[in-house]
Amino acid sequence: MIEILNPTELRCAKSSGALVADILYTLKGRVQVGTNLLDVDRWAREMIVDAGGVSCYVDYAPSFGRGPFGHYICTSVNDAVLHGLPYDYSLNDGDLLTLDLAVSKDGVVADSAITFIVGDSKLPESAAMIEATERALRAGIAVAGPGARIGDISYAIGTVLSDAGYPINTEFGGHGLGSTMHQEPHVPNTGRPGRGFELRPGLLLALEPWVMANTAQLVTDPDGWTLRSATGCLTAHSEHTIAITNDGAEILTLPS
Repeated sequence: MIEILNPTELRCAKSSGALVADILYTLKGRVQVGTNLLDVDRWAREMIVDAGGVSCYVDYAPSFGRGPFGHYICTSVNDAVLHGLPYDYSLNDGDLLTLDLAVSKDGVVADSAITFIVGDSKLPESAAMIEATERALRAGIAVAGPGARIGDISYAIGTVLSDAGYPINTEFGGHGLGSTMHQEPHVPNTGRPGRGFELRPGLLLALEPWVMANTAQLVTDPDGWTLRSATGCLTAHSEHTIAITNDGAEILTLPS
């Protein structure tokens, strides 16, 4: 299903996007060495509920998971890159932490993810990986607009990631959203320009470049959810929700 939102629904999407962004960056500010992932999940729940939102993860039970997910936010550490199930783990200095959050407010979903280094460690490899995903995200957003195609976004993202030297996995990527979290169209992190669904105003997309340092292969934890690099290498993930407008694309998940 592909939803095209009307002006009222787009206003709700902006509200959802602002909430998601503010929660993510509030959490980033609270996280420090010694913070437990279960506390991060608890903080996310409190902020979502206080704002009148609904987490898209608690009851999330797709075919590829061992659902329901049962938590309010994805917390992926180091070699974990997607769908990290919060558990009893206290963060260490230098850990790479990805927070991925999707919230529905007033019936419309927004989705975003950030990766950052915990503590004061200066780790060039980690910083470069994060920067590459952020740069790829900007490149994808720059080509999004009415008349462009999904392949144009995928090509822009993939070019940045490939030029930075990272293998690209195409099993999981960006996606449409609206009244639900995961919708068509799928937005792979590499592709051919001029191909795929033609973008039109009112379409919401979650673009999410993610990489693993030296592999494109994923493995799944025994928890049935957490996806890790097959080699145990570090990973990074950046994501924004955008709305296609008459003039281009508007980022909805920037912190206020």
